[in-house]
Amino acid sequence: MTMARYRQLAEKFITDIQAGRLAPGERLLSLRQLARQHGISMSTAVSCYAELESLGWLVARPKAGFFVAAGRPVAPAPEWASFASRVATPERGRARARERNGGPLGTALLGLDEATRNGLDRSFRRALAATAGRIGEYPPPLGEPALLAALTSHFSQAGFALGADELMITHGCMAAVQSALEICTRPGDAVAISSPCYNGLLELLAHMSRRIVEIPSRADGIDLDQLERLMAEGTVQAGLFCTSHMNPQGITMSVAQKQRLARLASRYRVPVIEDDVYLELAHGDRMPLPAAWYDEEGYVIWCGSVSKTLSPGYRLGWCRPGRFGAAMASRLFGVPTLVQLAMADFIDTGAYARHLRRTRIRLIRQKQFYLDYLARRLPSGSRIAQPDGGLVLWLQVPGLAAEALGQAARGAGLDIRTGDLFTASAHYRDCLRINMGFAFDEQVRLELDTLVRLIEAHCA
Repeated sequence: MTMARYRQLAEKFITDIQAGRLAPGERLLSLRQLARQHGISMSTAVSCYAELESLGWLVARPKAGFFVAAGRPVAPAPEWASFASRVATPERGRARARERNGGPLGTALLGLDEATRNGLDRSFRRALAATAGRIGEYPPPLGEPALLAALTSHFSQAGFALGADELMITHGCMAAVQSALEICTRPGDAVAISSPCYNGLLELLAHMSRRIVEIPSRADGIDLDQLERLMAEGTVQAGLFCTSHMNPQGITMSVAQKQRLARLASRYRVPVIEDDVYLELAHGDRMPLPAAWYDEEGYVIWCGSVSKTLSPGYRLGWCRPGRFGAAMASRLFGVPTLVQLAMADFIDTGAYARHLRRTRIRLIRQKQFYLDYLARRLPSGSRIAQPDGGLVLWLQVPGLAAEALGQAARGAGLDIRTGDLFTASAHYRDCLRINMGFAFDEQVRLELDTLVRLIEAHCA
């Protein structure tokens, strides 16, 4: 859906305010001047200023004019539950049965701009020509050399030096995680996960008959003291963590946490599977380094993909298996050659790096739209995560009955993820997660309006 002209203009004003080009208290053009300067109708000018006022960026003073607001509404960060970790069994099928997989707020997805779509189209056309003579061949089981070389160069430029022989190409990140779990654990084993944890991982663990131990989240990561105790006791046979821009809570482990996580894996010889699918979606100039960067003995199995940065439909991922390379290689049968060569071309031509730069800038702006809207409209006392990367926002609303909200949302045709889906415990019943990967357009605004009304109706 194309963004309305008044919203485009409002977004430009917000960018100028954030960059300091418009200072708090500064007087803006009159409506007539605004319309004349931008060649728009008076109704469009009125809608633009109304949008800025509703989001807290502008103040209208009778008989004086329009002024940049002194400050925007800010919601505090969520409170993270503190509890003793215990072995539990995830409920199979519960999370998937409650998903609709439709609408901009549910599944964590990124909206692609026209430049990226055009670049992908060109890369696929070139890859199609390059594969014409290989139509009867199977793809190399461990990955096309061209893609392995492109990925290692790409990550090395970002500070994560890799050799092409360290990586393997997989059918997406989830397939890499599943293979790693098969290598490192057996049915009935306990796997340490963060709490809350991405519901797709909970579903996978339940399907594989693995038990879980939820480790409480903290502002800088997770409770590593509890994790170390569990490793030392032999309670957990592996760890499975998203360490950068976690889904759903939006936390990124600090450098100290990632270093300690890698040391714990080596000290207790407990494999840690690092699900790094959001690594490259930092809301800043540089991506953080993964825990695998600090791993010296190969106990961290690093998994990633283009599912969140580009499209989950490509089913293209990678894995750095560390000391588990031989076991991982035995489970790989090759990813379609066309997709691999297209991705190699997209990376080698610089299109992927340009896409990531544009995306990071866009996510910063989109996040502010979502945060400003929610901070102004959610019930008093609500808390919102302030992620420095990724695609999701974690909301905590006092008195919220999340499960009832989820049922009402489905009845209203609204796709969201309530907090109870991200745990096997009784925590997060007052929480929900929404996607912010799509532009704050009319459809998103209407769905958020509906969501806020439902939240208000389901608060004690």
